[in-house]
Amino acid sequence: MALWYESAGKAVLRAAPLRSLAADELLIRTRWSAISRGTERLIFEGRVPTAEYARMRAPFQEGDFPFPVKYGYCLTGLVEAGPPGWAGREVFVLHPHEDSFVTPAAAARPLPAGLPARRATLAANMETALNAVWDSGAGPGDRIAVIGCGLVGLLVTYLCAQLPGADVVCADLDAGRAEIARRFGASFLTPSACAARGDYGADVVFHASASAAGLSLAIGAAGPEAKIIEMSWYGEGDVQVPLGGAFHSRRLQLISSQVGQVSPGRRPRWDYSRRIAKAMDLLLDERLDALITDEFKFEDLPEKLPGFLQQGAAGLAAVITYSQQE
Repeated sequence: MALWYESAGKAVLRAAPLRSLAADELLIRTRWSAISRGTERLIFEGRVPTAEYARMRAPFQEGDFPFPVKYGYCLTGLVEAGPPGWAGREVFVLHPHEDSFVTPAAAARPLPAGLPARRATLAANMETALNAVWDSGAGPGDRIAVIGCGLVGLLVTYLCAQLPGADVVCADLDAGRAEIARRFGASFLTPSACAARGDYGADVVFHASASAAGLSLAIGAAGPEAKIIEMSWYGEGDVQVPLGGAFHSRRLQLISSQVGQVSPGRRPRWDYSRRIAKAMDLLLDERLDALITDEFKFEDLPEKLPGFLQQGAAGLAAVITYSQQE
């Protein structure tokens, strides 16, 4: 069975017959998959821009935008059959939500020792956060602000807080996320408190709230000639960008970061394989389990998705559990 986004606001499970394995392919039984909340919300609502249909295709997607599409971001599973040495290994794959499937062995990456399969579903988001930190040029001792403490914003917070001597502050409307931020080594402010603290003067600001208000706050938190890393994606929506006031006199840089390309400063030496391997290594910290706040059964997904993908819904990351893993 596989999850399909059938029409705006409607997802269904469809039968997905397994094909025979080729010599270089794996049969994988899914253990966990993860919902990419921002991206899958746009797909669920039918808001993928026409010009982005090709770039938005997920690996192993079936169907075409806007609907119907078999879509999903990533999963972890157990290899049941394949070339010698693969059977019994736990792997990470960029793949739609599906209980069992056949895929090329080159698309699967074995989990590093000690990384639980459930937490490994955060690897794609960690890869996004890692790429953004590279794009920012953030370094030891920097004053860093993160506006928007969703899953990716908190992963950026986690990475930046480990820079020696860095002073990291993050802001979000949901004060319930303060505990996680502090556990990662950052301080937390509400947006109003952050705006009132006009002298913050960050060296680097990450914006991940997907809102005009958050982007305005990010620009206000930046010091002279600082970089503002825009991580939000708005789909077909427009956002008002406050480029008046002191934006030009402070010579601020507004930079897009997107995981589809390896950050330019690393691209000569890093490929996608090396980057995702490092993202999984960075997940070997049990504190990151706090980012997984919701868990749904695969068979309940069509019923649960509308609430979880609703704008403003509570929670951070959601994982899907597959009954066959028992």
